[in-house]
Amino acid sequence: MCPAAARQGRGRALVPDADPYRAGCRLPAGSASVRQRHHQGGDRGWTAARKGVLSRLRFTSLRLRLVVVFGLVALTAAVSASGIAYWLNREAVLTRAQDAVLHDFEQEMQNRAGALPEHPTQDELQHTAGQMAGSDQRFSVLLVASNADGRTVYGSSGGLSGFSLQDVPVSLRTAVNKRQKVDGADKHPYHLYWQRVVDHDTPYLVAGTRVIGGGPTGYMLKSLEPEAKDLNSLSWSLGIATGLALIGSALLAQAAATTVLKPVQRLGAAARRLGEGKLDTRLRVSGTDELADLSRTFNKAAEALEKRVADMAARDEASRRFVADMSHELRTPLTAITAVTEVLEEELEAETGSMDPMIEPAVRLVVSETRRLNDLVENLMEVTRFDAGTARLVLDDVDIADQITACIDARAWLDAVELDADRGIHARLDPRRLDVILANLIGNALKHGGSPVRVSVREADDSLVIEVQDHGPGIPEDVLPHVFDRFYKASASRPRSEGSGLGLSIALENAHIHGGEITAANSPDSGAVFTLRLPRHTSGPGEQPAEGERKPGDDTGQDRGADSKGDA
Repeated sequence: MCPAAARQGRGRALVPDADPYRAGCRLPAGSASVRQRHHQGGDRGWTAARKGVLSRLRFTSLRLRLVVVFGLVALTAAVSASGIAYWLNREAVLTRAQDAVLHDFEQEMQNRAGALPEHPTQDELQHTAGQMAGSDQRFSVLLVASNADGRTVYGSSGGLSGFSLQDVPVSLRTAVNKRQKVDGADKHPYHLYWQRVVDHDTPYLVAGTRVIGGGPTGYMLKSLEPEAKDLNSLSWSLGIATGLALIGSALLAQAAATTVLKPVQRLGAAARRLGEGKLDTRLRVSGTDELADLSRTFNKAAEALEKRVADMAARDEASRRFVADMSHELRTPLTAITAVTEVLEEELEAETGSMDPMIEPAVRLVVSETRRLNDLVENLMEVTRFDAGTARLVLDDVDIADQITACIDARAWLDAVELDADRGIHARLDPRRLDVILANLIGNALKHGGSPVRVSVREADDSLVIEVQDHGPGIPEDVLPHVFDRFYKASASRPRSEGSGLGLSIALENAHIHGGEITAANSPDSGAVFTLRLPRHTSGPGEQPAEGERKPGDDTGQDRGADSKGDA
């Protein structure tokens, strides 16, 4: 019998009904290690389902992502460490127990089974098996031999109901009884073989060998349940340690996320305040890390932006002041020029024929351009009031139909305008500013859309809707977004026109000061449609117009390149 047999084949798993493990001397040719691998199909299916669920999750929170990453790192480290510790301890425990049992069984086979006669009786086998089982390891023993009559007899330490040959795997029995070739490296024909099996969730160690030189064959069965319980306790301890590590990592991730996210949240709040126009917003800078550098960069950007906006505001204020001052300065000479042009116009209309026919065209041009210059100055003054925020409403209860009729009649448009408005529709508005809006919208439609121009009035909830529609070619799509821009010219070939290019812009500002809106669009039938929406009850501080002030924005002769469609 091989003395070193029990020292081989360490580290094998506890698997049921497996092939023989490698024994100390040699396994029969073609016999591999007898471990069976656990079926992994269920685990793979669960892993695939879990990955499908995780792939559908969207981690939009930085805090959540940090916690998840920290948790995964801690879980990976803890599981790896626990797995390595469990594997090392498992091998150590099982190998130590296995070596002790196999060494004891080997000694018992040498000392007691080797002392039996070549053909022992069943009683002798039974007595020897009982003696062998009484060793320190307390394993079950089965002895198999042939008696003098050639019959196979058995001796079990547990009696007839104890350890039997059926409890020994067939592969182990085959390896034990197979005679090996004797040569210089292997001097014994039979060797000690062992195998670990599981029966009813209880692990066992099974071993067997034959007495060299003739004698019984011995098998040993040893329960490894105490070692399995120790390993289960170890696995529970490692699992608890892994859970505690995961909880600790989550807490650390939360603390780290708070440390990182607080400066980010302050930066976001500061950016929102900056976007709301609070240009004096600054961040408190502490530390020397990347977040501190980001805060410094934000402060520098906010400071530069505040300075740039202040410079632009100063230049804009200077521009408005210049326009206002120039407009006021121009009114004085324009007053004298207007008086002269009125006298010249009376001479043109007189039937005395005192005006020289050679200079009559020049006089008419001077009169026309003087009126245009006067309109431009008045419009510029009105624009500066809107820009400076000094324009005020003088509110009154207005009958809308009467107001539109008065606007049309004052400009002799009765034959060119169709009015669809019921009398009795009242609104609290500024009559002068409403007249400016209507005069610009209707005059613009007559100039560029042609008559008849349809003006319709309707009520919508607590609002008033006035639509001005012409029957012209409509407004080009590229011009629509700019119809209310100041001085916008739709045609670059005609930069100069009869209008100032401010009429529709002033009309829009007058609508805004009422809390309303004007929109421009093309009608599905034909022509352009300007829609004025005003609240029926406007409230605002009153401002009395200056004495002799004309109606600014009454720029009905302006070029539509600035106001709507462009030159026809």
